[in-house]
Amino acid sequence: MEIDLGLLATIFVINVGYVTLMTIRMMLTMKGYRLAAPLVAMAETTIYIVGLGLVLDRLDNFWNILVYALGYGTGILAGIKIEEYLALGYIMVTVIIPSIENDIPSKLRELGYGVTTSYALGKEGDRMVLEILTPRKTERKLYQQIEELAPKAFVISYEPKYISGGFWTKRVKNRRKEIKLEQKQQKIDEKN
Repeated sequence: MEIDLGLLATIFVINVGYVTLMTIRMMLTMKGYRLAAPLVAMAETTIYIVGLGLVLDRLDNFWNILVYALGYGTGILAGIKIEEYLALGYIMVTVIIPSIENDIPSKLRELGYGVTTSYALGKEGDRMVLEILTPRKTERKLYQQIEELAPKAFVISYEPKYISGGFWTKRVKNRRKEIKLEQKQQKIDEKN
């Protein structure tokens, strides 16, 4: 059995590209990108046909099949990393805090988040409930900030399908820009 390293590399790269595009297309479809998703799907299908054709023409070579599978798995990893990097859309985070006597909502607002506060009665007494809408790109940072401010908080998050109006549309976006500028200025000041 002859091993063609060039062919194996081609099969691997093609399959990584195909599966990465498939992951991105699925993400775009779920987020409602009606033009981008079909365009990515066309590229994805073209790459898939070429890669599969290379393997099907040489099914007698075990290495081709193995590298095809390896490329598939690597493509999934690459797609996951790209999806995390792009982090399209928003998340809604519900935070239930065991104490209603705190200034956590105002601290989160100072950090640029839109926070809606309500109160609830839990099994062990009164609770403060915070509803926070944030871009997915800041999701992990928000979780860290909640952990620092309220280590005993119960946190639930989900992705809203539709957002319209309210505080979020202009003020939060503008506040985020202000915070980034302040952080850049702090770094400059720290260097000097």
